[in-house]
Parts: sequence; C-alpha cells; structure tokens
Amino acid sequence: MADPHATGSARRQWTRRTSLTVRILAVNVIALGLMAGSLFYIDSYRKGLLAERFQLARAEAEIAAEAMAAAAPRQRAPLAGRIGLDQNLRLRLYDPTGKLLIDSFKVTGPSFILADPNADPRLIKAARTLDHTMNWILGSAAIPPYRDPAIDNSQAWPELARSVQSDETIIVQRAAPDETPVINAATRVGNTGEVLLLTRNAPDITQAVRDARQTLAIVLAVTFLISIQLSLFLARTIVQPLRALVRAAVRVRLGRDRAVEVPRLPERRDEIGLLARALSDMSGALRQRIDAVEHFAADVAHEIKNPLASLRSALESLEKVKDDDLRKELTAIAAHDVKRIDRLVTEIAEASRIDAELSRTQFDELDLMTLAQTLVAARSERGDNLGCKVRVEPHDAGPWSVRGDAARLERVLVNLLDNACTFSPPGGAVTVAIERSGDRIALSVSDEGPGIPVEEREKIFDRFHSLRPEGEQFGSHSGLGLAIARTIAEAHDGTLTAEDRPDGKPGACLVLELPLPDDGEEEE
Repeated sequence: MADPHATGSARRQWTRRTSLTVRILAVNVIALGLMAGSLFYIDSYRKGLLAERFQLARAEAEIAAEAMAAAAPRQRAPLAGRIGLDQNLRLRLYDPTGKLLIDSFKVTGPSFILADPNADPRLIKAARTLDHTMNWILGSAAIPPYRDPAIDNSQAWPELARSVQSDETIIVQRAAPDETPVINAATRVGNTGEVLLLTRNAPDITQAVRDARQTLAIVLAVTFLISIQLSLFLARTIVQPLRALVRAAVRVRLGRDRAVEVPRLPERRDEIGLLARALSDMSGALRQRIDAVEHFAADVAHEIKNPLASLRSALESLEKVKDDDLRKELTAIAAHDVKRIDRLVTEIAEASRIDAELSRTQFDELDLMTLAQTLVAARSERGDNLGCKVRVEPHDAGPWSVRGDAARLERVLVNLLDNACTFSPPGGAVTVAIERSGDRIALSVSDEGPGIPVEEREKIFDRFHSLRPEGEQFGSHSGLGLAIARTIAEAHDGTLTAEDRPDGKPGACLVLELPLPDDGEEEE
C-alpha cells in the first residue's frame, strides 16, 4: 500500500524545483484559464436566444394560421405577402394533398436572402471556423442543413406531417449555408386540412453570439496581458531582492569576503524588508562572533603558550640538575605551571560555553539582596575572603527583585568579591551596596585597594587582561573573571562598569546594574 505522505511529497516536488517567478506566473495563468472557461457559457447564451426565437416563431405561426383561416381565398396570397415583408418571414401554405398553394416569396419577392458563404470576407470565415471549433469542443449535435427542395410540397418538410399528426405547432431548426440558424414553424390552418410553414433566417443570433464571444475574448486578452505584467512586476519585487540576499548569504557562508554587506533594503517596509534587515543583523552578529572567536583563540594560544614554555623549560632542566634544592624548586615551578594551565583551561571552557548556556536559560525572579547576603555568609564561613571584612549594606528599603539565573549571577558576585579581596590590604573592608535607581537595581562592590586607573577601567573587562596586585605571584589569575562577569551581566540586559568609590576614598568600585522585572513578566 502506497504511503500517502510519500505520495503527497512527490506531488509537491515540482513546486520545489520550480522558480518562484514561474510559480507566480502559473498561478495567474491558471486563474485566467479558469476565466477563459466562461467562453463555454456563450453556448448557454446562444441556446437562450434560440429558445426565445422558437417561442416567437410558434406565436407568429399560430397567429398567421388564424389570419389565413379567416381570410377569403382571394385575400390569402396578398395577406401572406404582406406578413412576410413586414416580419421578414417566408410563408408557404399547403393543401391537404401536400400541394403548395401560396409562397410569399412568389407573391411579393424574397423578404430575406440566405448569404453565400463563399462571398463572405475573411473575418466572417474566421468567425465561422471559430464557431465550428467551439461546437466541436462542446460536443454540440450537428444541425441539418436548410435547402429548398426541387419539388416543393409538404412531403419535403417532415415537420408538416408531424404537425398534422400531433395537431400542434412544430418548431425545427436548420442551418443556412453560412451556418446561421433557419427556423421553420409548421402549424395547421383551421379545420381545412391545410398546413402553414413559416421560415425565418436569424443571422442576428449568430452575430450576437459572436459579438459576446469577441467581447469576452478581448477582455480576457487584455486581462491576460495585464496579469502577466503584474505577475512579472510582483516576481521582480520578490525574486530579485531574494536573489540578492541569497548571493550575500552564499558569500557569508563561503567566507571569501571579510566584510560582506548584506543589503538591508531600508525602503521596503514589507516582509522582504524585514527579512533583509534580519539577515543583515544576523550576518553582522555572526561576523562579530567569528571575530571574537578568532581573537579568543589567539589569546588562548598566547596565554597557554607561556606556562607551557615555562613547564617545558623546567622539565628539560630537571634532568640535568643534580642539586636537590634546585630540583625541588624546578618541581615547584612545574607544579605551579600545571595548576596555571588547569586554571586557564577551566576558565576558558566556561567562558566559551557561557553565551550558549545563557541563551537557553529560563530566567526566574530572585532577590538580589538575599543572594548577596547568602553568598557573603558562605564565603566568610569558608574563609574565602583572604582576611577581608565583607559586609552587605542596603541603601533603601527594596524590594530588590530581578529576573535572571541565580547560579550565573552568583558567579558574577564571586568574581567581583574575589577581585576586591585580592586587591584589598589584609584586614581591609569590602562593601557590597545595593540600591534601586529608577527602573534598575545597582549592586556595587567597593574595596580599599589601589584603585583602577581611568584608562584601564574598560580594559580590565577584556579577556586575559589582568592588573595583578603588588607582590602576587604571576599566573595566579587567568584574567577571565571580570570578562565572564560582564558577559553574564549583559546576557541579563544589565551592565558591569568600573567607577570611583562613591565616598571618594581610595579603592575600586565595580557596579552591576540589572533591570527591574517588567509588569507583564510579573503577571505571567
């Protein structure tokens, strides 16, 4: 049994392989094709006209028969001639034996003449060919031709016999040589046994049908041309910018151009413009990320190269040195370098995955004051503050709610406290202050260290940039702590900056600002 999903997928393959321009044109042309089907309804229009003319022929035949029955024998021929001329008819009266008694054409001359198709102009011949084609397409039944018989009697017209047998008016359609309808109406004349035959040529019906068809064809042709032009215009407005975006995206993927300019299409306010600007922003962000990764990789190689070189030198010298004290010193250097490399690898791994993890993290509402107090208490119990006195000071009554990831924000506070305790003198004071400022909450960590020069206040947030305290052993810090802290802060729509202490005393002050929760988020 065939898989319906596979079948449906196969049916859609042609659209996936077809260009957007062709599809737009196809949709419009198909719609016009459906409109063109209205040409077939012209046949219904023609049948309606014929039905009306049949009713008229029936009424004319019956009225003429009553007039002929009431007229005196001598008045019948002039009456038939007059009716024929006035109504463009041919009246023929037959006696009960089938003999032709009166022919209006012989009384007053022909009231209409059947057109000779051979003498018609080319346009009429083309129209007649189109009539044949439409009849063939519609499967219309063939109409018997109209011909005047060599011997004109009632036996030449089957409708006369049917009228006598049924005692009703019989209507029959025939086709003139030029394919226009000829309508015969046969009816009895009183109780005399005579039969009247009315003949009418109706070229106006054929012309009306042709005019309607021609008008509809002109409308369809004009509509088709306009639709094609509009389809091409629509295709250009959609396909051309999409192709430009595709070319730019391919160049970005290939990486052949360092700075690929993805068109932003600022003049377009539709979905194409939104897509162009989104792709431009995405490529810009991707370019920045690639640059950051390249710089980060270069910095990593540089930072790891130094301890590796020191470790290699220590190990190479260890084999040559016989002095036990010197060997112990070299072993200590090697152990320090191993710890330094381990610290670097750990910090680098966290710095490289932190962006991805934060992009997937669900932020929850938390109290920043409680987080700071809990962390400071835990550090004091473990002795992580290097002998410094750390206190938390709220500068207002709160509340201090923010939305974020508690573990990551705790990492920011840990890095700020580690930095403050490292630069503060033994027994120094580190102050963690929290206050609301407009629609944000500011948490500052102030120390009593030497402070940060103004020209270095942005550089300290660069990866692997480190200002070491005087006397600290080289390699004790990776230079990634503040960079990671700022990354986390920015992922929370916040900021992390270095400022002067608010009280004017010597020392550094690092300020973390986070936005207050939105009302909509609180309601959710």
